[in-house]
Amino acid sequence: MPFYVQLWDLLRENIKQGVWRPGDQLPGEHALCEQYGVSRTVVRQALSELESEGLIVRRRGKGAFVAEPKIIESLAQKLTGFYQDMSERGLHTITQVLAQEVIPAPANVARRLEIPAETPVVYLHRLRFVNDEPILLVTSYLPHALCPGLEHIDLSNRSLYACLEQTYGLVIARGRRRIGAVAADSEQARLLGIDPGAPLLSLDSVSYLADDTPIEYYHAVHRGDRSQFEVELVRIREQGQVRTTLRSTENDLPNSNELL
Repeated sequence: MPFYVQLWDLLRENIKQGVWRPGDQLPGEHALCEQYGVSRTVVRQALSELESEGLIVRRRGKGAFVAEPKIIESLAQKLTGFYQDMSERGLHTITQVLAQEVIPAPANVARRLEIPAETPVVYLHRLRFVNDEPILLVTSYLPHALCPGLEHIDLSNRSLYACLEQTYGLVIARGRRRIGAVAADSEQARLLGIDPGAPLLSLDSVSYLADDTPIEYYHAVHRGDRSQFEVELVRIREQGQVRTTLRSTENDLPNSNELL
């Protein structure tokens, strides 16, 4: 087994076993070379493997640090809001509402909500925190006719989906989501506390009521260093054979740059 793989495994176990906690700094390259009797090339290869796994982050001029565990969100089997999803995992969620008002629907938003352009929609722009750390920015659009007065309801500590159910009797039955990757612009970086150009996971979605009425169209960007999406796959059996089906939804939702 290559030396770098052996070292990677040793360092990985130290992290997994809690010898080094999230935020702790790993010994420097020179110290690791002396401790394990390997070359600097081996150390750098092992650290690169840990970094690609998301177990450490390397900061120029400062060294390597144990990464905070990523927040995993489920994309399959059930459709829940971020607030509910995090609460079920025992994580504390806070929302900073950046904008909450009624605006005329832009053409691309109207198309996704299947309403005429300029139709009034509730526009929500929120910054979501998990355990006091900014994790994602989300922009939502909802037909105002279906949820009049939503623009006045305090959503800083409340699930939007729960509000729709409890206040308006609107139950979201299904949704279509698309995941992508983008680089943070200066405003996103400022709000999320990351560097401009840092990787973000983007999530575009349209949510529907049971009668297929679109109720929400949203675009969210999640910090790439702190987020991870989990998808469950199911094999389909047809006429005694197992087959895998793929359905493209590339044209169902817009690119991120169509939203702003």
